[in-house]
Amino acid sequence: MSTTQSERLRELLEPLVGSQGLDLEEVAVDSVGRKRVLRVVVDSDTGADLDQIADVSRALSAKLDETDAMGAGEYTLEVGTPGAERELTEHRHYVRATDRLVKFQLADSGELVARIITVDDDGVDVEVPGVKGRKPTAKRLAFAEIVKARVQVEFNRKSKNDDIADTGIADTDVEDTEDTEDTEENEEEA
Repeated sequence: MSTTQSERLRELLEPLVGSQGLDLEEVAVDSVGRKRVLRVVVDSDTGADLDQIADVSRALSAKLDETDAMGAGEYTLEVGTPGAERELTEHRHYVRATDRLVKFQLADSGELVARIITVDDDGVDVEVPGVKGRKPTAKRLAFAEIVKARVQVEFNRKSKNDDIADTGIADTDVEDTEDTEDTEENEEEA
């Protein structure tokens, strides 16, 4: 049986969040001065957009209003997503972080920053970036070796779409479309 308020709230809210197509990642009740704040973190394999967040927020609010789970005092409900530098604690988090750069704290060999390539039930295959002109190397990490893992923010990463843009193919297609639209507008004005 649940003993903490957060655990009781999780039991109450998790089925409702799941019915909205999302996973309940975190429930926390914090006191900020005299006010209480209920923070609910949700996510899915495809992420959660603002409309989904608003829908689940309304559903949670209605559910909380019909129960006494938060007690009689006032509180603020905040619903959001894990954020860019999320900690990876569940198998699904690692799957969602595929192709992302992650900082791993390992049980026996310190820290490692690597990109997750694949995830299975036993661990992750990662690509360790090359240093000083060296090629990247592949490495296998078992989940038992990983003490902590956190996604890293990348500002200058070149995506696969950037490679297409560098060929000029995408730029040419856009230019052709823009020229056609300009010509049609000019003909209408004439």
